[in-house]
Amino acid sequence: MPLPPASGTGKYYALAAKSIRLIRQGCTNRPFFHISVTQRKRLNSQPVIEQLGTYDPMPNIHNEKLVALNLERIKYWLGQGAHVTPPVAELLGLAGFFPIHPRTYMTAWRNRKAEKERIIKEAEEAAKSS
Repeated sequence: MPLPPASGTGKYYALAAKSIRLIRQGCTNRPFFHISVTQRKRLNSQPVIEQLGTYDPMPNIHNEKLVALNLERIKYWLGQGAHVTPPVAELLGLAGFFPIHPRTYMTAWRNRKAEKERIIKEAEEAAKSS
């Protein structure tokens, strides 16, 4: 019995041969990503079907990570059955196009916990030195 389309496997998944993914550009220690539609197969030199946006993960002078998205074309490719990789789903969730990805929540929890521990450690060090 084939799996339902919501499960992400089965005949619907096999028929969709496109994926919206990040393609790394840039130099060593200075990444830059293009958000593109490619064939779903994992090849090193995949031809890009269409570029849908860009993502610059390095913070600029205002401590911002820049993302540019063509949401109309993303809607089109999703309608054509293209799959979205988890990093792109995370970006689209932060942009408000998708629901917020669970990995985003987990990262925020870890950051808050680390910040709380850092503040407690600094307070203990300050108490010892005075």
